[in-house]
Amino acid sequence: MKAMSRIEAALKAVQVAHAVAEVIRNVGEIPSGHLYARVMGVMELRQYEQVIDLLVDARLVERMPSHILRWVGPAANPQPNIPS
Repeated sequence: MKAMSRIEAALKAVQVAHAVAEVIRNVGEIPSGHLYARVMGVMELRQYEQVIDLLVDARLVERMPSHILRWVGPAANPQPNIPS
């Protein structure tokens, strides 16, 4: 089996972060443990925490003291600005 190149690994990481971000964005907020339970079959806890830290550092997600992840980035379904 061919080893993944650094570029392929980086692209995979971006795709995973994007997918996790989309879930949080679409639901608005979700308990972190519930989200991890959904993805634990495809990533380890350490990887999940790194993705969440990345999204928090990018100011797309807010981690509440109660371990709720809340989307604070651009709206999931923004309404178009239509002049009247």
